[in-house]
Amino acid sequence: MEKRDIEKFKKLLEEEKEKILAQLKEIAKKEEGVWKASFPKSNGETSLERVADEVEEYSSRLSLGYNFKKRLKEINLALEKIERGDYGICEKCKKEIEKERLEANPAARFCLKCKK
Repeated sequence: MEKRDIEKFKKLLEEEKEKILAQLKEIAKKEEGVWKASFPKSNGETSLERVADEVEEYSSRLSLGYNFKKRLKEINLALEKIERGDYGICEKCKKEIEKERLEANPAARFCLKCKK
């Protein structure tokens, strides 16, 4: 893979990482190096309906937080591979990952054949 392509994918990964971190900060707090979903702020209302809404929102935050953390881990792994010099290589067959696949998902770990 050409150096300019790698730089392009690195930039895409770094931009996505910043977006995810911003989104995580809206729904979670980082405690001791770990992102934990935060409970939504209450307006003081204690009706059963309001409490149920808060629990539902917290549940959504847990799910979103999990997905954000998973994607962040994938991005960090791809950035590490760029630094090591083995970015874009399928972890299974060790062949180069298709450029089109990396354009769709710059953090892809497997080529299309091995992904199936």
